Amino acid sequence: MKNITHAVIPVAGFGTRMLPLSKSVPKELLPLGNRPAIHYVVEEAIAAGIKHIVLVGHAQKSAIENYFDINAELDTQLRHKGKDELADSLNWLPEGVTVSMIRQGKALGLGHAVLAARPIIGEHDFAVLLPDVVLDPYTTDMSVDNLAFMIDAFANDGHSQILVESVADEDVHKYGIAQLSQAFSDASDIDDNTNSNSSVKVAGFVEKPSLADAPSNLAVVGRYVFSNQIFDYLAQTTASVGGEIQLTDAIDALISESGVNVTTMRGDSYDAGDMRSYMQAFVYFAERQLADDK
Repeated sequence: MKNITHAVIPVAGFGTRMLPLSKSVPKELLPLGNRPAIHYVVEEAIAAGIKHIVLVGHAQKSAIENYFDINAELDTQLRHKGKDELADSLNWLPEGVTVSMIRQGKALGLGHAVLAARPIIGEHDFAVLLPDVVLDPYTTDMSVDNLAFMIDAFANDGHSQILVESVADEDVHKYGIAQLSQAFSDASDIDDNTNSNSSVKVAGFVEKPSLADAPSNLAVVGRYVFSNQIFDYLAQTTASVGGEIQLTDAIDALISESGVNVTTMRGDSYDAGDMRSYMQAFVYFAERQLADDK
């Protein structure tokens, strides 16, 4: 059994799609209801069994690390005023869970950001969660679904896992699309509904294809479980499009050498890095929280 206890969350992006909101506030700290977006991503990781979370950021993103730290002065003031319950709610990380931050340095792409976490991850296998993507915590069980399912699947067969979800035909061109192995001719051959997770081998990915060229309608969501071997491939990957080290290039190498599976997502996801989707998510999360408070 390969137990995954480490996760990487890249937070170095400037969030240009969210300007002007993200000009002075990191996009990861923009609220969804009464909590910042990254709060839900970290909660998801913890529910799946992650114990050490590595944030990969830069000098202007220290506020994210501060969010997960204890503000001793604020804590003292709240308790002095008898607001112990509120103080406790701000220090919500469970015992045994650690959040660290390391700087990416040069902005050389997602692959480079993941590789930057290597000094902390060490020889461990690990998960990657993209903070732009927030999975709906109200309609799934984070302790068994999606990331948790992927971690269990990796433990069972040793294949790295990538989360995918079905998208509408008109949206296929926006995403990296999975090309399933020959055992599955198209997405309809697997159980890709929102009521369960399924894990099957993938032959590769096509980046933002036209509908005519798309090998399926299964789009990459932003959750990965990787063998530590991915670090070696990233270290060997040369910069390509835009002078960046692409994570997809290393994934292709991993597919060729040891095989990779895709896991179909259960429930819904929100793109918290896109203004339109973010506003829809904010309303949804706020309404759910207001209903729970009644």
